[in-house]
Amino acid sequence: MKAIVLCGGKGTRLRPYTYSIPKPMLPLGKKPILEFAISNLKRYGFEEIYLTVGYLKEQIMDYFGDGSKFGVKIKYFTEEKEMNTAGSILPCKNHIDETFLVAMGDHLTTINAKKFVDFHKKKGAFATLALKRTGVPLEYGVAHTDADYNILKFEEKPIVQNLVNSGIYCFEPEVFDYIKVGYDFARDVFPALMKDKKKVCGYIFDEYWIDIGRVPDYEHLNQTISIVDLVTHGK
Repeated sequence: MKAIVLCGGKGTRLRPYTYSIPKPMLPLGKKPILEFAISNLKRYGFEEIYLTVGYLKEQIMDYFGDGSKFGVKIKYFTEEKEMNTAGSILPCKNHIDETFLVAMGDHLTTINAKKFVDFHKKKGAFATLALKRTGVPLEYGVAHTDADYNILKFEEKPIVQNLVNSGIYCFEPEVFDYIKVGYDFARDVFPALMKDKKKVCGYIFDEYWIDIGRVPDYEHLNQTISIVDLVTHGK
């Protein structure tokens, strides 16, 4: 199976760390974030990985090479200019002829990517989003009433659940017909697919996931390095 991992962003929210290091190469313990992403993909059978690179790309290419020392085959596709999330995969178009995965090179997750793709195929979907289930506890108790304001039920500090777009996607190759330079998956591609009544599904997962998008997120992970062991061993 093939996976495209997006690694071309400048990571402006993580400055000053990203002034000299591309965001996917920021270290967590002794390994860069991207190595954990690649290891998790390999664990679930993705051995052909395409990296879209741009900003400070030499650091990524020098570290990972052809991928052989990580047990995968890596090809690089360079963004000569910023092409946005969806646009950045356009250079891979002629190399994709089957169902494929898209993931972010600066996210940390233990998602079972094989189950995700199997779900996509079982549903006969054109595109599937991996949705991380999250819960936010409310500070107060909540009352539920009927139309006549009779209390039916009372919940003490319930947890409000949400499904968060994790930035992990599964597509059929025809999705490239919906992508142009500068297009974003959430803003442009998925609305166009739904407008054309293509089957777009959501795969809900509970495994660990975090977008290391801000300095506090990154520093917290390095302070609690045990989470790196979680990802490494897939527990």
